[in-house]
Amino acid sequence: MTPAPVTSRAGRNLPAAIASGVVLGVAIIASLMFWKPAFMIIVVAAVLVAVWELAQAFGSADIRITREPVMVGGVVMVLVAFLFGAPALVTATAVTALVCMLWRLRGGVTGYVMDMTAAVFTIVYVPFLGGFVALMLGEDRGALAIVTFILVTIASDIGGYAVGVIAGRHPMAPVISPKKSWEGFAGSAVSCVVVGWLTVDYLLDGRWWVGVLLGVVAVVMATLGDLCESVIKRDLGIKDMSQIVPGHGGLMDRLDSILATAAPTWLLLHYLVL
Repeated sequence: MTPAPVTSRAGRNLPAAIASGVVLGVAIIASLMFWKPAFMIIVVAAVLVAVWELAQAFGSADIRITREPVMVGGVVMVLVAFLFGAPALVTATAVTALVCMLWRLRGGVTGYVMDMTAAVFTIVYVPFLGGFVALMLGEDRGALAIVTFILVTIASDIGGYAVGVIAGRHPMAPVISPKKSWEGFAGSAVSCVVVGWLTVDYLLDGRWWVGVLLGVVAVVMATLGDLCESVIKRDLGIKDMSQIVPGHGGLMDRLDSILATAAPTWLLLHYLVL
C-alpha cells in the first residue's frame, strides 16, 4: 500500500512543497546572478501559466475570457515594462484591454459584459501587477531589488505559516480562509519587518526605517492578496487553481501574495532607495 503523503496541520504536502520551493528559488537566484534578462523568461512563463489557470478557473463558472490576446498582451506588457519603463506598461495594458474587447465581439452579445469583465480583471491581476516586477528588475540595482522583494514576500508566508501552525487560535477570516489566524498574521508581520529592515539596510544600503516600512506594507498587501485569491476560489467553487506546483496547488496559489506586493514594493524602493 502506498504511504500517504506527509501533510502539515495547514494541509500542505511538506516534502513536495519544500522541494518545489527550492527548485523555484534556485532558478530565480541563478537567473539573477548570471544574466538578468533570464529572469524575465521566468516572469513571462509565470504570466502565461497564471493566465491559463485563471482562464480554467473562470471556465468552471462558464465565464470565457479572451485567452489568446490576454496571453500575448500579457507577455508584451511585462517585456515593455522591463525595456521601457512604467509609461510603456500602462500603454500596453490599455491596448491589451482594447484588443480583448474587439476579439470578444466574435462571440456575440450573450455574456459579453461578464466575459470582458473577467478578461480585464485577469489583465490587471496578472500581467499588469507582474509588470512591476519587471520594473524593479529594470532598475540599476534591479537584481538586488528583486531579491529584497522576494525575501520580504516569502517572509510573510513562512512567518505566518510557522506561527499559525504552532499557535493559531483566532481565525482572521473564517468564512474566506479558515486556516488563516491573527497569530499567524502577527508572525508574518514580525518576519516581514525584520527581513525588510535587514535587506534594505544591508543589500541595498538604504535607510533602516524604509526597510521597516517595506515590511509593514508587504505583510498587509501579501495578506490581502492571499485573502482575495481565496475569495475568488470560493466564489468559483474550486479548491486550488490547478495542481501544477507540487505541494502548493496552482501557480496562482503561490503568486497571490507576490502579485499584490509587487506594486507597492517597487514604489517604495524606486523613490526611497534605488
